[in-house]
Amino acid sequence: MPAEACILDGYVDEPACLGVPPYLSPYIRTVAGALIGHEFTVRYLTIDQLRKDPHTINLMNRANLLVMIAGVTVPGKYLGGTPATLNEIQQVGHMIRGPRKLIGGPIGFGYAPEGGQRAIKQVISGFDALLDGEPAVALDNYLAGNEPAGMLDYRRTDPWSVSGSAIIEQHPDYPYVMCELETARGCPHGASGGCSFCTEPFYGQPKYRSITGIGEEVAALYVHGARHFRVGRQPDILSYGAGAGEYPAPRPDLLEALFSSIRTAAPELKTLHIDNTNPATIAQHEQDSREALRAIIRHHTPGDVAAFGMETADPEVVGANNLKADAEDVFRAIRIVNEEGGMRRDNLPELLPGLNFVCGLAAETETTYDLNEQFLSWVRDAGLMVRRVNIRQVMPFEGTPAYANNTLGKYDQRFRAFKEFVRQKIDLPMLQRVFPIGTVLREVRIEVAGDLSFGRQMGSYPILVGIPVRLPERSMIDAVIVDWGMRSVTALPVPVDINSLPATAIKWLPGIGKKKVAMVIAKRPFRTLEAYRKLAGVSCIDPLMKF
Repeated sequence: MPAEACILDGYVDEPACLGVPPYLSPYIRTVAGALIGHEFTVRYLTIDQLRKDPHTINLMNRANLLVMIAGVTVPGKYLGGTPATLNEIQQVGHMIRGPRKLIGGPIGFGYAPEGGQRAIKQVISGFDALLDGEPAVALDNYLAGNEPAGMLDYRRTDPWSVSGSAIIEQHPDYPYVMCELETARGCPHGASGGCSFCTEPFYGQPKYRSITGIGEEVAALYVHGARHFRVGRQPDILSYGAGAGEYPAPRPDLLEALFSSIRTAAPELKTLHIDNTNPATIAQHEQDSREALRAIIRHHTPGDVAAFGMETADPEVVGANNLKADAEDVFRAIRIVNEEGGMRRDNLPELLPGLNFVCGLAAETETTYDLNEQFLSWVRDAGLMVRRVNIRQVMPFEGTPAYANNTLGKYDQRFRAFKEFVRQKIDLPMLQRVFPIGTVLREVRIEVAGDLSFGRQMGSYPILVGIPVRLPERSMIDAVIVDWGMRSVTALPVPVDINSLPATAIKWLPGIGKKKVAMVIAKRPFRTLEAYRKLAGVSCIDPLMKF
């Protein structure tokens, strides 16, 4: 009888405020492949499954080997899954009695419960070993009788990503799972030390996966039902395969080959999005970057977001932390992405920038926040679109310059005021610009059920959609936007069945509001659109009405 291994997934790549829907990391797939290579049968469980059903512990106890992937690299609030806390990690270590227990992933860099605190390297008691370095390589070495450590080597991990692809079928949200595709590890900016808070320079200069290796992984995932992909896990997608130098020029030919190979491997995919994009690359290599962006847009799906690690608009903070781009570079990059990706398809802009601010860095003062606010007002007043603005306090990891040199705790009040400024003065007008009333969002998946249900589309940084109707969890609907919050939109199911909507939903209809709800209910059922218009007037969602 073959030995059984259990993978416990306590890792979520991005918080919901950033954030991807249900997610399966490359760590899980390559670890599964390594286990299969050692003739284990593999069971996959998430930390959320363990929280909901404590009897899951019995499944883990019956295994011969437990491998937990855990850690947090991006602080924030989570929706579709919540990472394992340090307390939960240690409870797993002590409560699971039967198998050998190994732990790996970002936890190796250290742990902090939230942004604004140093990530401390913890002694994780209860586990037999820490998989040091690349989890799958360290695991393979350990199972071969060597030390549980190992560096990334795509020649070893690429075959495991293929053999471990079937693990997606065990994900509790299957088939609605975002598969992160790693394209590279390491950072060209690391040649000068990298950004002060970033762990990517620990990997050295970039190591790029081959287009063939990525395509084979996508093909294997596709066979097992994967339809949603994000090309992430690199500091700058535009520098994929680029030459030497701190800010190498993009290779549009390689990006064309990469994205077309993904399309060939997964011909009926539903989502193909990107993640990190260095604004300095765009500003310094405008024409090559435009052609690279066009290559991506030719093959991706709309609603895509290029995440810019701006961090700050303060030139003093940029210099003190060896950051990538100044405010003028970022503004120029925002304009270029708007020009190349601002057109709409399936109701959504093709590709927009997203901005990341990191607060608490060295050399920060109260003036830093003034400059940040001025920059965002500049972008807003120029009529440009930004999909989202993420603001977090630095979570310094040991070994980075920010670990010892930061301003955490000095300007907390100003930090909170900056967040409030962005929510009130930037987020709302940007949502109104990107998602006007009447926009239909296709295939919104309900993640939280209730009188006010919440859902998101599959994608990279999809907008949170609040629907004032009780809907089944994990159901899929089309929805039309009728209002905006500061970081979410309010929408109604399409078609809008005016004669059956609850009163709590009717008030959100354009032209109705709170005052006319009783009148609408009293005059139902409406037989025609014209009868309804006599009460509500003409609205942009009229074509979506059902009578």
